[in-house]
Formats: sequence, C-alpha cells, structure tokens
Amino acid sequence: METTDAVPTGRARRSRNPLGRVLRRAEVTGVEQLAARTRLVRLAGPALAGVAWTPGQHVSMVLADPSAPGTWLRNPLDLKRTYSVWDFHPDGRLDLALYDHGGDAPGARWAREAAPGRAVLVKGPEGHLVAQPDAAYHVFAGDDTAAVAFGAILRALPATARVFGAIEYDHPDDALPLARGDELTLVHREGEPAADSPRLPAALAALTLPAEPGVAYVAGEARTIQAVRRHLVEDRGWPRRAVLTHPFWTPGRRGMD
Repeated sequence: METTDAVPTGRARRSRNPLGRVLRRAEVTGVEQLAARTRLVRLAGPALAGVAWTPGQHVSMVLADPSAPGTWLRNPLDLKRTYSVWDFHPDGRLDLALYDHGGDAPGARWAREAAPGRAVLVKGPEGHLVAQPDAAYHVFAGDDTAAVAFGAILRALPATARVFGAIEYDHPDDALPLARGDELTLVHREGEPAADSPRLPAALAALTLPAEPGVAYVAGEARTIQAVRRHLVEDRGWPRRAVLTHPFWTPGRRGMD
C-alpha cells in the first residue's frame, strides 16, 4: 500500500540522524484525557533528549516491556505500533495522543492501559506527512486518527499561513483542541462506519479553495484518503506531489489497529 506521495518543495525534511532508526528506551510518565476517546500519554527518558522532530512525524513503538521474559518470542505484529506525535520536547519528553478505536487489538489495549512506569522502546521520529511552511496555503483532510498529526502541523505553521480543511470525528466530544481549529470544517459520523466514509470527501468538495494548488495533508482510513486524493487530483487538478497522504488504519489490517 502506498503511504505517501512525494514531498513538495519546502523546508520539510526526513530525519537524517542515523540515531533516528535506533530503538530508544522510554517510560510512561503521565496520562490524561485529551478528548472523549483520546488519551494523552507522555513518555520520557534520557535517550529521547535532543532527538530531531518535524511536526507531523510519527514514532514506532514496541509496546511490550522489553525486559519482560518472552517479549521477543511474540509475533512482531503484536508488539509494534506506529503513533503520530502530539508534541516533542527537546529535554526528552514525547507526547502521544492515542485514539481508542475500541476492540481488543494490541494497540487499542495498550492505549487504554498505559500508565506511569510502563516501559516501551521508541523508534523515530520519521515520516513525510510534515509541515510545509512555504506552501501557498494548507488543506487538511482526515479523521479522528489524523487529528493528532494535524495538531502538530497547525501549531508549526506561521500565523500568516492560509488554512482550509475538514476533519471527521465520530461525535463532537471527540474533537481535539487544535490550533486554528475554528478554520476547519468538522464533520460527525454519529455512529456510522468510519471506513470508506463519503462524508469527508463531500466536505472537502464543498470547500472554496484558491484557484492555484497549495499543499494537502490527507490522513486516516486508507480507502477514505484515496477518495480525498482522487478528488483533489482529478476534480481540482492538483499535482499528485502536492497531496501528502498517510493511511493510519484500515479494517482488518493487522498492525493498523
């Protein structure tokens, strides 16, 4: 599955630090409720200090205690999950905002049970869905799971940046406190399925955008983001390289839960 298109010209970057591909030990130091189904989980540890991060990037984590007997004998897909970073502090604190899909998959269970003192291994940050501050304007389109990366990108944009977009939540109580969130259209499922959602592409199609392309950050459920990208490229004539995509989940795909 294609997870991202080419990155538009700008100051976004991949982490070129080779340490960005090393597993670093960290511990959960705090947990708080950020929205109805989203928990903010703070990790910290000396190994995280000074790590380079571009807003929008994600980290991969080994969820089991790395020192526990039998950890490395388990199926790797049950151990590893990828999470967008809500905030990264240079002193070695990493904030994750974890959305609870429900169910009993390893990622969902870890998000519900994370508590201070729990050990994890962290890889990254990395990823191409990052802030493009030099773009003519910025379009955001995604679901509950995308809102975390969007929050980091929105905070990083200059005050003069033009912002448009739509975010789909299940319920108003699920909305995250996003910088400039009042400039985005909110769509609510109210219990309807999130997979292959027609609501998000329709909300984006209803937006009045400038004639020239900007940059689009499109993330969330895989089939829905394909529909959004198709609208931007085929209906609005955007170049594919101007649409940054990242599928965070899809029904039945192990490891994307």
